[in-house]
Amino acid sequence: MQRVRFSSQQAPVHKLGDPQITLSPKFRLAVMQSSLANPSPELEYSHRGEPLIPGLPDDVALNCLLRLPVQSHSSCRAVCKKWHMLLGNKERFFTIRKQMGLKDPWLFVLAYHKCTGKIQWQVLDLTHFSWHTIPAMPCKDKVCPHGFRCISIQREGTLYVCGGMVSDVDCPLDLVLKYEMQKNRWTVMNRMITARSFFASGVIDGLIYVAGGNSADLYELESAEVLDPRNGCWRSISSMGTNMASYDAAVLNGKLLVTEGWLWPFYVSPRGQVYDPRTDSWENMAAGLREGWTGSSVVVYGHLFVVSELERMKLKVYDTKTDTWEAIEGGPLPEQICKPFAVNACDCHIYVVGRNLHVAVGHISRQNQKENCEEKWSFSVRWQVIDAPESLSDLTPSSSQVLFA
Repeated sequence: MQRVRFSSQQAPVHKLGDPQITLSPKFRLAVMQSSLANPSPELEYSHRGEPLIPGLPDDVALNCLLRLPVQSHSSCRAVCKKWHMLLGNKERFFTIRKQMGLKDPWLFVLAYHKCTGKIQWQVLDLTHFSWHTIPAMPCKDKVCPHGFRCISIQREGTLYVCGGMVSDVDCPLDLVLKYEMQKNRWTVMNRMITARSFFASGVIDGLIYVAGGNSADLYELESAEVLDPRNGCWRSISSMGTNMASYDAAVLNGKLLVTEGWLWPFYVSPRGQVYDPRTDSWENMAAGLREGWTGSSVVVYGHLFVVSELERMKLKVYDTKTDTWEAIEGGPLPEQICKPFAVNACDCHIYVVGRNLHVAVGHISRQNQKENCEEKWSFSVRWQVIDAPESLSDLTPSSSQVLFA
């Protein structure tokens, strides 16, 4: 297992661009016209004058500068006026990266202070392993961080925060916020039809689905709804048929899987529902799937994996053909990663954020095996630990999402 160490002096927490929060009027999205609409952004830097980097064509030099770590921008932009134009404005920088097809993963962690309960977002650059901050969410001060549901459209670099609960009065929220990494700003979206907390959520074909949860009178809900991010409108879909708050949820094979998880004293098997958006219908979850779902889930290589809440347990994967779970090869979750966990995945990597924001990165590999003339995949995991700086030692994760920019 590889381990990457950072000290508070070696790894300061940087601001990801200018700390701006722009709230658009209710039921209207803020639209900002970029000054970089030129389809060939390198032309902006190739006009008369000094080259971006002496001895290199400007298109090659621009490709080099667009790969500079964000934490080095403040010093590098002092080199010359052209560098200042590119690196002094994060929206400009990320817009050009997007236009030129450059995208790197960033891990967004919604965390709260273990003493004050105050929530904040911390962002880990997964390429250079540096931590950054973004503007605070425009929401109430006293909220329960676990009541929110955070959903991302990874390749678009957008993050949605829905619902939640006011902690001092146990009142669910119908709040919907959108964060765009390219602009580094929050936008207030149209509210959900029903206020809810501790609900299921997932993205299917670019649409955001939410279901169940706790209602304003603390009863469990059966209703569900969907948001089209393109027009910002919510609409109702078929109800689950059972009132249920969500312990965890995942999108697998184009369907939304919702489980309530095991409840004390564990006498009754947990309930689970599966939603198919093609038929707008719900069905009961297979018994083996819901009974073995004992942790936070991610989908990698089209398979459902679970990081168990039982410490030092191995990662396990679900077999849809046999309705069983199997532990995969490789070590258990590293001991430095302590509960509570926030889990997410991207491509072939699983990211598990533990207390004090230490991060375990699980590199998943797969091998095709044949059994009785049938193909079967076997999986293994190799863990790498990224220690957080001392300045984040009082933070506990609530949710995590991966965005590209």
